[in-house]
Amino acid sequence: MVGRQARVGIIGAGNVGSTLARRILELDLAQVVLLDVIPGRTQGLALDLNQAQAISGNHSTILGTESYGDLAGVDIVVLTAGFPRKPGMSREDLLKINGQLVQEITIKAINQAPNAVLIVVTNPLDVMTHLAWQVSGLEKERVLGMAGILDSARFASFIAAEMGISVRDIRAMVLGGHGDLMVPLPRHTTVNGIPLPELLPLSVIAPLIDRTRNGGAEIVSFLKSGSAYYAPAAATAEMVAAILADQHRILPASVYLEGEYGLTDVCMGVPIKLGARGVEQVIELPLIGEELTALQTSGANIRDNIQLLKTMLV
Repeated sequence: MVGRQARVGIIGAGNVGSTLARRILELDLAQVVLLDVIPGRTQGLALDLNQAQAISGNHSTILGTESYGDLAGVDIVVLTAGFPRKPGMSREDLLKINGQLVQEITIKAINQAPNAVLIVVTNPLDVMTHLAWQVSGLEKERVLGMAGILDSARFASFIAAEMGISVRDIRAMVLGGHGDLMVPLPRHTTVNGIPLPELLPLSVIAPLIDRTRNGGAEIVSFLKSGSAYYAPAAATAEMVAAILADQHRILPASVYLEGEYGLTDVCMGVPIKLGARGVEQVIELPLIGEELTALQTSGANIRDNIQLLKTMLV
């Protein structure tokens, strides 16, 4: 990436993909290639965003396309494409339809950008991350899912509102799968270095944990149609920045585990060190009994869904 501006390919120009493109451009992180199958959509968004760049004074540009060939040589590929769960659609239906989509687009994208780092945003996130790793043929260090940053941000925002303090002083930690079985960790969540349980009683923390686990569903209940996209896009942009600038950030992300936390052959949210090569290290936090049990329960649930998806894609 030295000597040229980095390039990021975003597959899926829905709310998350288009908002992520805007954030990358406004931060001047990279040139963006925005790809979608809907004719004209990405070209229109690209024109609009390039004109916004002329007003804001940023120098990065965006290409809208329907051709995977335009992804050739990009440094990062972000998968945001996917179908939302609709009324009458079972969890298995969503798993199969998004599994087929992720399998197809991952292969096409990596054929064009075999040296890229792959970030998965499509839900069910942990299962889709595992699938993308399998079909891409990439090293496990170069495939990761965005969820931990988002879930931790939700936990931090609820803590800040409860305590009436700046969210900038909070370092929240949420591990596990991106769903109902995620594992917010109060002992490893700090307010300016002070462990959260020293500032709030567990009776107050417990509802904040429950709200974090249902953070996405709460937003959907208000929107009625659609789901969160500002925070997911911001979380993904943070990962993009860490990779492009080789920041060696300590962040939670869904990655492939080989024995860490007692889990194998599963992708799940854990703390990692993130840099230009992708996942540089999986960090194992010291967990007490209930925390470790909850994390392993979350991992077992993800593994069950991975096995279920395999039967669907045969």
